[in-house]
Amino acid sequence: MLDDFLVRAALGAVGVAIAAALLGCFVVWRRMAYFGDATAHAALLGVALALGFEISVFAGVLVVALVMALSISALSGRGHAMDTSLGVMAHAALAFGLVAVELLPGAQVDIEAYLFGDILAVSRGDLLVIWAGSAVVAVGLLWRWQALLTATLNPELAIAGGLSPVREERLLILALAVVVAVAIKAVGALLITALLIIPAAAARPFARTPEGMALLAVALGVSSALGGLAAAWRLDTQAGPTIVCVAAILFAVSILLSRALAPRG
Repeated sequence: MLDDFLVRAALGAVGVAIAAALLGCFVVWRRMAYFGDATAHAALLGVALALGFEISVFAGVLVVALVMALSISALSGRGHAMDTSLGVMAHAALAFGLVAVELLPGAQVDIEAYLFGDILAVSRGDLLVIWAGSAVVAVGLLWRWQALLTATLNPELAIAGGLSPVREERLLILALAVVVAVAIKAVGALLITALLIIPAAAARPFARTPEGMALLAVALGVSSALGGLAAAWRLDTQAGPTIVCVAAILFAVSILLSRALAPRG
């Protein structure tokens, strides 16, 4: 029979993978990869603030990730050079987070666990947070699916139909902050963006509809999570990076298959 901690790790990884894959489709469609990266890097600063003020890590990461995401969104609407702004904010947030953790008085913090994840240490309480957060994200995305899709693919059509692209973007920003907050224990701040992007990118060549891409992305995300855990257990490697490695392998396979199956003119 499987050890209890492995069951908790598998459930936590699956919970994160489902929410990340669904949201990842919009990240890929909107070309928000660097946006997600900057938000994820801010998570470490949220960890430091949470420990410093003695509040829950989830709450600290959620607040800081949300502030970072909203700040980036505000900059994008003011005509700033987004690649430069995102690069500065992403690395500055990570650096300030690392320094802040080191400055915490008397705190023994495993920085590596927050950078690369420690899913094998997930507790029942962590599972509750992961699945509650993932459920909120999944339900919110499914509830607003058509509006989000229209605002993403054709903002002008969305406005003509009475929708607000800005409001839909705010919903995605909130969802991104929640996913970052629940995923930091599983895969860590440096690997969250990979779990958001890779399953969706791997699903894209084979999807004929947005809904099909989302379903395939979820399947690939869950396969990466479980396959990565199994590989980490056998190879005695860190679970978070191994999950991302499996996802990357699936992405490479999807690219090769899509090229092999492409009609030759």
